[in-house]
Amino acid sequence: MTLSADDANSDDVIQGQPIHQRPFSELHQSMRILWRPFGFLRRLLKLESCRVTESESLIPLAWTSLIQKLSRAPSIFLLNQRKRFSTMPEIETSQRDSDLFSPPSDVRGMTKLDRTAFKKTVTIPVLKVRKEIVNKLIRSLKRAALQRPGIKRVIDDPEDKESRLIMLDPYKMLTNDSFEEAELRILKQLNVSPQISKYNLELTYENFKSEEILRAVLPEGQDVTSGFSRIGHIAHLNLRDHQLPFKHLIGQVMIDKNPGITSAVNKINNIDNTYRNFQMEVLSGEENMMTKVRENNYIYEFDFSKVYWNPRLSTEHSRITELLKPGDVLFDVFAGVGPFAIPVAKKNCTVFANDLNPESYKWLLHNCTLNKVEKKVKVFNLDGKDFLQGPVREELMQQLGPLSKERKHSVHIVMNLPAKAIEFLSAFKSLLDGQPCGSELLPIVHCYSFSKDAHPAEDVQQQAEAVLGISLDACSSVHLVRNVAPNKEMLCITFRVPAAVLYRNHTLDLESHEDPPPLKRQRTDKAFSEEKTTMA
Repeated sequence: MTLSADDANSDDVIQGQPIHQRPFSELHQSMRILWRPFGFLRRLLKLESCRVTESESLIPLAWTSLIQKLSRAPSIFLLNQRKRFSTMPEIETSQRDSDLFSPPSDVRGMTKLDRTAFKKTVTIPVLKVRKEIVNKLIRSLKRAALQRPGIKRVIDDPEDKESRLIMLDPYKMLTNDSFEEAELRILKQLNVSPQISKYNLELTYENFKSEEILRAVLPEGQDVTSGFSRIGHIAHLNLRDHQLPFKHLIGQVMIDKNPGITSAVNKINNIDNTYRNFQMEVLSGEENMMTKVRENNYIYEFDFSKVYWNPRLSTEHSRITELLKPGDVLFDVFAGVGPFAIPVAKKNCTVFANDLNPESYKWLLHNCTLNKVEKKVKVFNLDGKDFLQGPVREELMQQLGPLSKERKHSVHIVMNLPAKAIEFLSAFKSLLDGQPCGSELLPIVHCYSFSKDAHPAEDVQQQAEAVLGISLDACSSVHLVRNVAPNKEMLCITFRVPAAVLYRNHTLDLESHEDPPPLKRQRTDKAFSEEKTTMA
């Protein structure tokens, strides 16, 4: 068979040169690039016993020169232990078996998990070698050997106890000519025939990754959920509408494929209630929501169904913690179970931590004791505004009072309630009485917010300025925390509270008041865009 440039598709022609006219070395290199294997779980592969016979090639190719060569090859192997011969069908390159290691196609649409339906037999190229040279040879065949977690690269030869079979990569080792020169030299040196044979294997449910299983089950072309947030033994998913008919299967697959996960849950509403938790549905596994997590070397225990916890904020917790120095003061307005308060307290800082949710308050106290910082953290169960206008105001009056010039530590206020935190900035307006302190002593606020704007950094700053009634250009910076959803970012704006806002009797012309010293050069849209691209 000969392909013309008109018959070949765009992937088969390079600079107008038909595929059958290109050098084999070039074609083989292209195959190595295009044919990439899928990943596998670290499970042992069940092998179906079969007789191995010599063969000129594993996958016949649609090129004239090779077909002529293949026509002389028997391409015969024995299936199972039955005395039946079967001939490998010729497969053209354009029809190569890209689904070789994918689950069977008939599992499509399955809503109740049937693990037995995932059995599949595939044929793998193997090289027969003497058992005493296996270890030495396998090091020299790293390129050619099958590199797939969960599959043994060396197996017993069912017909020769003195030999072993080395599993080869079916996408690289297409013919006996697929060995590179260095590999052929070592084979010759060890007196090993380069003849490739075939082995029949049975793949089972245990051999497929969760992503492969879900891609095979869900409607073709639909998004596949293979990721989740892990909270101790709980896998927290956020399924889309088209995945809901398969939700119980998805939950069970997540449990099966992730050691240590014993429960899978799906969020069924947004975090929009007073206590920042959400309703969830147990998809599969145990219903126990009491969990223990370790983040940045600290341990937190809580009932996940009653408090807020997001493991994706681990880096942000560390970032804020690193900003504080020993002796500094932190006010955590929406503290949750303590992911900001506890690490900061461990740095010998004074911490005032608050949360309105009684369950969060309970577990915050518990976690302070668990991490041995209970003497460094004062815990409150108040509304955020009441906390700012009560304990925070009282402490700031002391921190920023007449003796404040002798103070060398900084005061930080963290407000991690992205949906509403900016609204609470109004509590800073005329919060303090008396003579203003020096601008370098003014408290530093880290306020979180969401934005769907095309310029999220500018949007968040403008939101904060609108509430405070003053420009923050000279004293603020915006940090991209994470991408929450398409066209939705979570950001943190950091700024010193201007004295004109903080002090009741400090009435200055907002156009001419003395600006606090800048924390950081205001990030431009370009810089913000570059960071967003890097994080993506």
